[in-house]
Amino acid sequence: MTGYLFIETRDPFESRDTEFVAETAAALKERDSEVTVFLVQNGVLAARRGARERYLSRLAEAGVRVLADDFSLRERGIAGDDLRAGVSQSSVGALVEMLARGETKAIWH
Repeated sequence: MTGYLFIETRDPFESRDTEFVAETAAALKERDSEVTVFLVQNGVLAARRGARERYLSRLAEAGVRVLADDFSLRERGIAGDDLRAGVSQSSVGALVEMLARGETKAIWH
């Protein structure tokens, strides 16, 4: 089965483009695709529990797996227990493994 991997680097508080990722990922999930959104760089800012941005909660409710790069989190002072529900920490190594799968289609945003 083809899996989709969205790599989100943008801060949703500065760029409304992140809604594209949310809408597309949720639509693919509704079609029974395996979908992961991997947050890196400033994309992890939305993963904070108290962040006003809610698109990550909507993704988790839709069944989209949401992962946040542990290095990006540390660089921005966000602890693992500060993550909103539905977001899990991961590593760049795990991202590379997902990218290496032949059936994975990646979209870098």
